[in-house]
Amino acid sequence: MTRWLALPGVPPLLALLALLGLWHLAATFFGYNFFPTPGAVFKTLPALFGEAEAAANIAASVKRMLAGFALALAVAVPLGLMMGRSPLVAKLVKPLVATIYPVPKAALMPIIMLWLGIGDAAKIFVIFIGASLPLLQHSFGGALAVDQKLIWSAQAMGLGPVKRLFAVVLPSALPEVMIGCRVGIIMALIVMVSSEMIARQSGVGNLLFNSADMALYDTVYAMIVVIAAIGFVADVAFEFVRRRLTFWAEIHQDPLVPSA
Repeated sequence: MTRWLALPGVPPLLALLALLGLWHLAATFFGYNFFPTPGAVFKTLPALFGEAEAAANIAASVKRMLAGFALALAVAVPLGLMMGRSPLVAKLVKPLVATIYPVPKAALMPIIMLWLGIGDAAKIFVIFIGASLPLLQHSFGGALAVDQKLIWSAQAMGLGPVKRLFAVVLPSALPEVMIGCRVGIIMALIVMVSSEMIARQSGVGNLLFNSADMALYDTVYAMIVVIAAIGFVADVAFEFVRRRLTFWAEIHQDPLVPSA
């Protein structure tokens, strides 16, 4: 029995089954119309994916999330690495990060909408901001931890600052950077849903609120399941990539709950 429980996929599966069981018992006990059973919710999922409008909303959300995350990856990782290796860059950027960090990213959405309208550009930009902070933080920490002897060796070989950043600093900081990527993609998902709830044109956040307005509670819970599934797939994918790219690192563990 203990050996069976030690198999990699068994504990998460048991936890999921326990959660579904508790959900079913609670929904059956209370019997509220707005609290459907898991069976009712999962019956809604095939019809949901069969609807062209719902599928288009989900696809639009994933597209925005990936676009905002890719932009954050391109900007925040090099900037974080530069902060870790240049005290001047760190002094310039840290006050800005300290100002933005505690502000809920959804609270920036009305201002960004004034600048960029209510289309995809505003949502992608706010996703970019939300995903950039963990990427910046982890890239900065990874660059700080790079062995100075490697930098001196690269300088002795004639590598300039930019080449040192990508040929020496980035590979050395990669384990920490990949943890930041894993946290960042989940932050991108959270901010994506929040932004779509505010600027309700399309996406899973829009579909979620519209379903709640029309008292389609099975669809509301089904959309929450879809959002959770997107987050789970993204997290598993980045953990797979992280382990493959940083197999040489001694530590392969992450925080249970991502920190922004």
